[in-house]
Amino acid sequence: MLINLRINMFIKNTLTFFVLYVLLLAANISCSRQSTPQQSVIHHNPVLDIDFPDPTVINVNSTFYAYATQSEHNGKMVNIQLASSKDLFNWTYIGDALPNKPAWANRTQDFWAPHVLYDTTLHKYVLFFCAKSNDTTTDKGIGVAFADNPEGPFVPKDSPLIVGKGFKDIDPMAMIDPATGKKLLYWGSGFQPIQVQELTNNWTAFKPGSTAVAVVFPHTENNYTNLIEGGWIDVYKGKYYLYYSGDNCCGSKANYAVMVARATNAFGPFERLGEANGKGSSVILEKDSTWLAPGHNSIVADNKGNRWIAYHAIPANKSKTSEDHYIKRVLCIEPLRYVNGWPVVLHTY
Repeated sequence: MLINLRINMFIKNTLTFFVLYVLLLAANISCSRQSTPQQSVIHHNPVLDIDFPDPTVINVNSTFYAYATQSEHNGKMVNIQLASSKDLFNWTYIGDALPNKPAWANRTQDFWAPHVLYDTTLHKYVLFFCAKSNDTTTDKGIGVAFADNPEGPFVPKDSPLIVGKGFKDIDPMAMIDPATGKKLLYWGSGFQPIQVQELTNNWTAFKPGSTAVAVVFPHTENNYTNLIEGGWIDVYKGKYYLYYSGDNCCGSKANYAVMVARATNAFGPFERLGEANGKGSSVILEKDSTWLAPGHNSIVADNKGNRWIAYHAIPANKSKTSEDHYIKRVLCIEPLRYVNGWPVVLHTY
């Protein structure tokens, strides 16, 4: 009996120790996870190793869609490129989201910087894009197209939303202001400020009586701000974060980076990161030994609410070519977190 009692006590003590060990281990893992910014997947860029500039990525019912500037694919020019993914890291190339050119730009081949959103009232996906006009006196502008599903085909309106001389009326980003319900367009480049203005309910014109408001200006900091463009708004905890890029997107002399400013409403005033921290630089993403000229980003949230920054970049080891247009800008994606009121890019490589 004494022997059996000692055996039973030994087994009981052993099991108790084992349970305590498991609980302590689980608690330690939980604390470690809470103290470290969560990152869902370790991946390697590029996530799409083709020429895929100026990417906009949206989440539609757990499927991600990426839209990009024109490029040649399998020997054919694609006006607005489109790819899809279930996880943000493995992408399937679909083709042309805008197979038919708009009447105002049907004799040119220059389509870039798409932005896509879904309008729950119209039950339509809305595509904004840049194009070179048939009319050489007006040059470049922004068009609008509509589709019933995110893969298109998007059908363009015959007339541009805005068109002007040079590159000042390009790089659209449209949104519905969560605070007011107003439909807004951010746009700008060509050594001019990025502007915002209210649109009509059908997205195809500026609302009568509205005026454009300049929100971020070039030449404000020493690096990358000679020209600014590619605006993108992300609303987080009541603040409007305006991401923008500068100053030379493409080619063998590309010098590009992503910067950020923030405001408490859609029309500003916007405070640049470089103003807030006193360092004179608002850059959150720039070149390194692996990637050159990262920029023209979009921000997308996954189903868990984690934010990701999608952008194009030039592989550093492939940047030297004899022809600028052969330098491809590939699709890269990184986790993004807001820390102390400002976004931080978590590099994965």
